[in-house]
Amino acid sequence: MDSLQTTKQRFGIIGNDLHLNRAIEKAVRVAATDISVLVTGESGVGKENIPKIIHQLSHRKHNKYIAVNCGAIPEGTIDSELFGHEKGSFTGATNARSGYFEVADGGTIFLDEVGELPLTTQVRLLRVLENGEFIKVGSSVVEKTNVRIVAATNLNMLEAVKKGKFREDLYYRLATIEIHLPPLRERKEDIHLLFRKFAADFAQKYKMPTIKLQDDAVKILENYSFPGNIRQLRNIAEQISVVEENRGITADKLLHYLPKSAGNLPMIIGGQKAETDFSNEREIMYKILFDMRNDINDLKKLTFDILQHGNTGKVHEDNKHLIQKILKDKNLNDENNTVEVVQYQDNSFDDDELNYEDSIDETETSSLQDIEFEMIKKSLERHQGKRKMAAKELGISERTLYRKIKQYNL
Repeated sequence: MDSLQTTKQRFGIIGNDLHLNRAIEKAVRVAATDISVLVTGESGVGKENIPKIIHQLSHRKHNKYIAVNCGAIPEGTIDSELFGHEKGSFTGATNARSGYFEVADGGTIFLDEVGELPLTTQVRLLRVLENGEFIKVGSSVVEKTNVRIVAATNLNMLEAVKKGKFREDLYYRLATIEIHLPPLRERKEDIHLLFRKFAADFAQKYKMPTIKLQDDAVKILENYSFPGNIRQLRNIAEQISVVEENRGITADKLLHYLPKSAGNLPMIIGGQKAETDFSNEREIMYKILFDMRNDINDLKKLTFDILQHGNTGKVHEDNKHLIQKILKDKNLNDENNTVEVVQYQDNSFDDDELNYEDSIDETETSSLQDIEFEMIKKSLERHQGKRKMAAKELGISERTLYRKIKQYNL
């Protein structure tokens, strides 16, 4: 069996953290078996290294290794991607296609972001885990496959099971062995090691001297929260390597590359999403929208009551309460704000007035769509088009974001 240090060197893993070492040792021990493995940890901690270790140290190493990002495949095509389809099974299926489970027969499949799988696909995956059987889309023929499944997720799977988003039986089949990778903020002694490795790599790549952090900069780096984990640290090292002329980096220089809002990005801590400034802003925005919607509904009710009863010389008692409520919500309701008598000189209305409710519904829907469009657009801009990071910031799945991008032609 390969030693721990040899394994790290072979797969380019940097760090001496105790929990990281235990995770690697666990991966090495289970590699010789065919047990399914679930790798957990926040986004950007390097979960993709564990299935590579397991595959390369197993008896399947000479067969195929296929990595599948479940969150990046649209819901309508994921069954076809994983299990294949027959010709004519759906619109656009001009030829039969082999799925990943058929292609990887005898090898290993890595299912990244497995928590994003639709429930219908989870049922198919459970059957593969239980007896190695699957059925292509549009077929009735049961086929066999012999694959080792390693899955990964940054979600709290027990919470997902509790909410009905993930099948409990599938979770326990996948998590026969669970390997957890710690976030970078819990590996403080490894942060500078990783930074130096990235700095050396970028110096070689861009043919320039290697950047070096001064002591005060090292302390700041090690105490930063790194919500994006190793991926974020690598990006920071690359930015500094390219931009800075002076290769000695002070604390002040480093602070320019550590986003002040970075610690406010959504991330999973102890199974719960961290409270973030952006989340709070989003909740406030939604509350304002819902309040506006309620006010519009109240106004519609009042307007149609007036249209229905005509010039009655008074407002219905219920509508008085509505008007008072609206005035109060808009900070206009004081001692001088009383409900006055509403009168109309003409009780005749044309078709446009009778379609008032429809026009409000269209305006309301349009306004909500405009706000949603702007939120998605700005989030994508903040993350330079990286859908995964934008989806986490918006609090939606990457598959949902993909559909919204297509809907709004972003």
